[in-house]
Amino acid sequence: MRAKELMDKNFVYLNCDDTVIEVSKVMEEIRRFTCPVVNDNKQLVGWVTSFDITRGLREGNEKISEIMSDYEEISTVHENDPARIAVILTANNKFVTVPVINDDKQVVGMVRACDIVELLSELYDIKVEKLYKAMQNQLKGVTWEELMAASAIVSKKTTGKKISPEEYEANIKDSTFGEAIWATGGLEKFFAGLISVGEMVIARRVGKARK
Repeated sequence: MRAKELMDKNFVYLNCDDTVIEVSKVMEEIRRFTCPVVNDNKQLVGWVTSFDITRGLREGNEKISEIMSDYEEISTVHENDPARIAVILTANNKFVTVPVINDDKQVVGMVRACDIVELLSELYDIKVEKLYKAMQNQLKGVTWEELMAASAIVSKKTTGKKISPEEYEANIKDSTFGEAIWATGGLEKFFAGLISVGEMVIARRVGKARK
């Protein structure tokens, strides 16, 4: 997924000559905590937050240009950057919004924290069985039975509890990605488990071929 596929194209932008009072009303009306400041070509030149507005009103500033962050201080993503870059920027810096720009530094959209949360919520509800099916397609020629048998072996090595392929299959039928992450102790461990399953499938096939 690219940033342009995750971004919100409906956003309000400001101009340097806009007044602090005018912008405070606009931001309150549209219920936004951040807004990009652009020039006549819609190129990003600044960034304003609700904190900037509060400070500007308190200190008696008139123009947005007096309180905005300059372009050099703004973290941006290109529209063709992987969406994960915007997600990482948002998480690591506790950003509410990250502006998305094109080759001409024009603002074309916003990646908002609320949109990321919504996307992750949808991802967490994906059935684990779908992930295994995708894995089956990647391991060309692997049967579902082979995948379940390898998964049962990996599960036993991880938990110490013996489980049959049939029992493993029954367990994942109704499990979601989010539930699996919690059960395995985190995203990294979950995907490490998937990799182990793939390696186990290959190892079992090689072993059978040598017999």
